This record gives sequence, C-alpha cells and structure tokens, in this order.
Amino acid sequence: MTLTAGNFGVLDVFDQNEFGSDPRTQFMNWSFLTHGAFDYAADSRGYTWGVALEYIGDDWSARIGRFLQPLESNGLELDTRMFEHYGDVLELEKRYSVSGQSGTARLLFFRNKARMGAFHDAIQFGQANNVTPDVADVRQEHAKVGVGLTLLQQVNDSLGVFFRASMSDDKTETYAFTEIGRQVSFGGVLNGSSWGRARDAVGMAFAVNMLGSNHRAYLAAGGQGAFLGDGALNYAPEQVFEIYYSFQPFKYLSISPDFQYVRNPGYNADRGPAKFYGVRFHAEF
Repeated sequence: MTLTAGNFGVLDVFDQNEFGSDPRTQFMNWSFLTHGAFDYAADSRGYTWGVALEYIGDDWSARIGRFLQPLESNGLELDTRMFEHYGDVLELEKRYSVSGQSGTARLLFFRNKARMGAFHDAIQFGQANNVTPDVADVRQEHAKVGVGLTLLQQVNDSLGVFFRASMSDDKTETYAFTEIGRQVSFGGVLNGSSWGRARDAVGMAFAVNMLGSNHRAYLAAGGQGAFLGDGALNYAPEQVFEIYYSFQPFKYLSISPDFQYVRNPGYNADRGPAKFYGVRFHAEF
C-alpha cells in the first residue's frame, strides 16, 4: 500500500508510461503526455494538491485519488473546497508477459466536478441574446466523466511500444489539460544498443485527436475555449506525428532534436499542415 499526499502532479501517480510520459526526455507534444481526453485536475503549471492511495499486488494494482481543481479553467489558483469541486481518478492495472516480454494493461476512469460552462448552454445563450457563444456566460455546477485504456509492451531488450485510447463526454469546457474529446495514439521508443549507443534512444508516435459534437458546434459558432477559438470551423480530426532522437554524450546530459507534423491543427481543415522543429537539452546533476 502506498499513500501519496501533498502538492504534486496527477501524472506522477496515474497513467505512468515508460515509453511516452516524460516531455523532459521523450515526446514533447501534449498528445503523448497522457490520455488526450484525460482532463486531469491541475493548475496552469500542471500541479495540484491531493491524495492518492495505491494497492500494488504481484501482477495487478489499483489506484484511487482525489485532487483540487483550479478556481477557473486553466487557472493558477486552486479551489480548496475539496468536497464540492474536485477531480477523482480510478485506475486498474494488470501486468502480464508475452513470449517472455513484460506488458501492462490499464483502465482509467475520471470524474471532475466544478463550475463549468456547457457548450450547448453557451450556444443557446448566444442565439437568444444575439452574441457570440461564450462558456463564461453559462457556468454552473457540472460533472465531466471520461475513460482511458493504455497498453504497454516490451517487444525486446531494445524496443518498447504503447497504445492509448480515451474519450470524455466532451460536453463542458476544458478545465485543466487540453481540448481533446476523444483520442487514439500509439508509438514506441528504441534504445541505441543495436547501433552501439546504449544511452541513446529514438522515439516515434502518432495520435488522432477529435472533439465531441457539442464542442465542434461551439467552436463553429465562434466560441473560444482555453486553447481553441474558431469561427465557422471546418472541422477535421487533428493528426499529430512526432519523432525525436535523444543523444547522450555522457551520463547526465541528453540532447534531443525533435520534429512534429500536425495535420488539421486546431481541428481546422482550412489550416496547416504545420511543421515544428526543436532541440531539447536536458541535464541532471
């Protein structure tokens, strides 16, 4: 049994993915940080106060936690009314072996309770008052629920792969993470043992991000969320590809060139595709 309490990140405990959860050394795009539809409780810097309890058995585990929500969407200040506004998470994990290689399957459920604006309510308010719909005009008590499936598999001593699928009801504004209502993603990391660079690694991943019908209608009517705003949205699923190479010249330093290709950025078929190039330096002392 492990009890974690205090100020920390929800992803320090839930949806741990050794092949694609650490943007400091692995994929940089938020599509691969965790389940895209997992609107986990956090302030605008990614931290919160909360408590999580884990039971770790021989080949299975269970985790449950409750965390503070921000006072407003993507806000820095947290709402301390932990029994009124909160983010609850439950995760079940099963570990197994395939051809002598370890694998993990996880099922995650979340439920957020907060004062949120519903997209349908905002559209109706906008039509009734002849204004652009805005979720800030219709905020009231709502709950948001979602589910995510993760599969992790070690293929051999050098290669590990992952698959994620997640969805939320996507009826209310994004509150803490990012504006993804449904997602499928997969990828893998290959270390450099086969080419004589055991500390190096190359990672590659692909994601398809989607929105629910109410969310799409809100953006098409000119509504804005925490990260998206679009009038007359020509909707199309957003597709993200990312590849990086982590070069480690010595033990405590890694240098990672990174390339991302995004088709239909912001779910708009009239935009893009967009290409992003970057280099990341990560040192540990």
